[in-house]
Amino acid sequence: MNKQVLVIGGGPAGLEAAGQLENLGYKAYIVEKSDKLGGHLLKWDRLFPESISAAETLQKLLEPVGHITTFLDCTVVSVSKTGEHFSVQLSNDATLNVSAIIVSAGFSLFPAEKKEEYGYNIYNRVITSADLEDFFKTGSDSRIQNPKSVGFVHCVGSRDEKACNRQCSKVCCITAVKQACEIKEQYPDADIYCFYMDLRMYGRGYEDLYLEAQSKYGIRFIRGRVSEVAEDETGKLVIKAEDTLSSKPLKITLDLLVLMVGMIKNADNENLSSLLNTRLGDDGFFQSASPILRSTEGEIAGIFFAGASTGPKTLPESINEAKASALAIHGYLSKQK
Repeated sequence: MNKQVLVIGGGPAGLEAAGQLENLGYKAYIVEKSDKLGGHLLKWDRLFPESISAAETLQKLLEPVGHITTFLDCTVVSVSKTGEHFSVQLSNDATLNVSAIIVSAGFSLFPAEKKEEYGYNIYNRVITSADLEDFFKTGSDSRIQNPKSVGFVHCVGSRDEKACNRQCSKVCCITAVKQACEIKEQYPDADIYCFYMDLRMYGRGYEDLYLEAQSKYGIRFIRGRVSEVAEDETGKLVIKAEDTLSSKPLKITLDLLVLMVGMIKNADNENLSSLLNTRLGDDGFFQSASPILRSTEGEIAGIFFAGASTGPKTLPESINEAKASALAIHGYLSKQK
């Protein structure tokens, strides 16, 4: 019994955690609500800051878990704990008896249509960062037709009291810089603008990419919020903003506007939290036992966390936390008789 662990969520953190658990001698089960493993990484083309292939990265995460029992299109229905063990009922009527559970349920993307002033789903040439990444991956999007001017709006749905999301999503700034450079590579004659509140380029290599975006690609960074987006008679976008560094209002015509949508809680966090008897923070993400010394552990013995289930994280952070969670489970179960 104490050799079996359930991993809820088959994104990068869940895959890494399951693989590490198998290496440590445990039998892992993966429950994934979608029909494929990989989470958001499935939809990415290249990863910042070094343009590493997302597909190759995902393949390396999938290889160690190829033999692990996986339940796709499946969710947790009920959880009961007796002593040190959990009985977990799944939506496919399977029942798992495990000694520990890792929650790696990941995150959702902020629905850009909630910020009506930006015109997503209203104007054809307004897209999200997820839409643009899909274009890089597939090479197809009818809204992107050889643009000559492109704008990026940072912090859409993040650090926003009105949207009820005060948290920083951590990856939006560097994603905008990465995507701006990639757009410039595909359309060298295009003028590219990034509208930001402030740039949080804290990761290794992030600042270098930001400087390269300016020196090599000529990306223009404008500190200020976009206040209004409209469409002219030709179908182009007319945006109004303020350059807060020069205290001047701006009016720019664009062929394409990209909204950098941030990470928010998963909609099913409340239900899963209730089933596991765990707490959620004010931001809707899972609350660990301690943000410093026990960041991968829940307050209930045998419940652990990995990845963005506890808040916005970069991919390396999620994978490293998955490794730490697997080791924490090993330590926890090693103490059981």
